[in-house]
Amino acid sequence: MGIPNKDEIQGKWEQAKGAVKDKLGEVTGNRQLEEEGEAEHAQGEAREGVGEARRKVGETIKDIGDKIGR
Repeated sequence: MGIPNKDEIQGKWEQAKGAVKDKLGEVTGNRQLEEEGEAEHAQGEAREGVGEARRKVGETIKDIGDKIGR
């Protein structure tokens, strides 16, 4: 696994924020905050997935370039 890119890092951050909001909403009985947290967590997972795919494509292109350059 390569170095995480901006989207992967931001996705992890959004997931963490979402999880905290979700739990805080559960504890306080604030359904709106809970739903907001769940949505933010899901958005973070999606963003991390996009970042991971982008990184893997970049790594594959680099590997192909390295093999051609030999």
